[in-house]
Amino acid sequence: MNNTKSVEAGQAAYNKMALPFYDLWVLGFSNSFLWQCPTKLLRKEFVKNVTSNHLDVGVGTGYYLDKCLNNTKRRLALLDLNPNSLESTATRVSRFEPEIYHANILDTLDLECDKFDSISMNYLLHCLSGTLNEKSLVFRSLRPYLNDNGIIFGSTILGKDVEIGYLARKLMSIYNQKGIFDNHQDSLSALSSSLHEYFIEVNIQVIGCVAIFAAKI
Repeated sequence: MNNTKSVEAGQAAYNKMALPFYDLWVLGFSNSFLWQCPTKLLRKEFVKNVTSNHLDVGVGTGYYLDKCLNNTKRRLALLDLNPNSLESTATRVSRFEPEIYHANILDTLDLECDKFDSISMNYLLHCLSGTLNEKSLVFRSLRPYLNDNGIIFGSTILGKDVEIGYLARKLMSIYNQKGIFDNHQDSLSALSSSLHEYFIEVNIQVIGCVAIFAAKI
């Protein structure tokens, strides 16, 4: 599968009809009762790591940007291949007048912009096709856009070497079959290896079957 098709396959859930229900189903129900990582914990990590010069990648519905950013003056940018997600999120956080970049994160990026102090990617990696080694192209693509002492952080649902409940395993299997997820082989060790390939300081914690990571150059 080529890079564009890889990213598009993982975006099947982000159509105009599904987006309004995403926060309720994924962030409200699935995180707490299936993936065993309540959204409040992900919000806490987002607040801890986000800066006033920030790029969000794989924007989803813009939930974290909307709920976790105070209204102080800041630079905010959005990057995604899905125009539905970009449009919806840009509208939701219009108060920040975000920069918008429509691009494939697995390709070499050519963004004509200044660098960022923080870059986030929540629930992006498990939607991309391939092994985590192949998905690490994301980190290679983004690293040049991170300032010295900047931080890249986010979360992903692991599918290997973590405890996954019966219902969660069933749903994860369905998502993998439909191409919404591709995380059967995604493990903590593979994520750690991918991050250490491009960053020096790496921190990962696993809650339920969700890996929450942060890394610095």
